[in-house]
Amino acid sequence: MALMITDDCINCDVCEPECPNDAIYLGEEIYEIDPAKCTECVGHFDEPQCVQLCPVACIPINPEFVETREQLMDKFHQLQNKQDA
Repeated sequence: MALMITDDCINCDVCEPECPNDAIYLGEEIYEIDPAKCTECVGHFDEPQCVQLCPVACIPINPEFVETREQLMDKFHQLQNKQDA
């Protein structure tokens, strides 16, 4: 399950530098999460760092990208292999 940032985002800049997969970026109006890179921090941390740090709780699960923990771990490994290449 990739996460998403809702319109409640206040662009506080807290989440983006904490993402270990560089999945968070500034969109046209608010921060956004690239679902191809979001592993919900599986492989890095026990909990999604952006969710823990968000002061307005605007980062729910993206219902369009539902993945199991195993799929998220596979994505983590694929992303790590790309970084190592």
